[in-house]
Amino acid sequence: MSTDAAVDAILEVRPLTVETWPAFDAMVVRHNGIFGGCWCTWFHPERHDRAPGAEGSRQMKRQCVEGGIAHAALVMDGDEAIAWAEFGTPSELPNIHHRKQYDAEKVSDPDYRITCVFVDKRYRRKGVTETAIKGALELIAKDGGGVVEAYPHDLTEQTKKLSSSFLYNGTRRLYERLGFTYVRPKGMKNCVMSITVPPAVPTATPN
Repeated sequence: MSTDAAVDAILEVRPLTVETWPAFDAMVVRHNGIFGGCWCTWFHPERHDRAPGAEGSRQMKRQCVEGGIAHAALVMDGDEAIAWAEFGTPSELPNIHHRKQYDAEKVSDPDYRITCVFVDKRYRRKGVTETAIKGALELIAKDGGGVVEAYPHDLTEQTKKLSSSFLYNGTRRLYERLGFTYVRPKGMKNCVMSITVPPAVPTATPN
């Protein structure tokens, strides 16, 4: 593992694919399953062939990755995944917290949504959450860009410091620093934030 001072300099963002699945898989296993063994499958549509328990969630996630319907930015320290930001279209990730309220108040669906951010416990409070979210936005730009929503925790009135393990989608202040605009509250302590990501400019290839 890298030293604290060198963390930012050596981190790389790679998309979650079949090739990077082993690194993602290892990160989740190291933490006994992201947020209690969920493998972040809750946001995906339910599958009738899903096996029970954490292993069923693991198999379902891999099937989604293999089918090209699970997307995320993996933050890599060498060959080791140390953080991720899950993103996808509303059809890929239809399940969000406070969905009944969200559906009643929305004007339209975004092109993409960011639903979960997770950082290895060894790397927390070092700015890696921001690296993961930026990585997700860069991958979205490469895919054509569009309106991106996130649903962070709104701690503007919070005085008690929360454990980073509970902040599954970052905070409102973090997204504001990244250029997101506050849209409306969602639930008791969450909110809807939005940003429009322009498409990435193709890199010119040398003649």
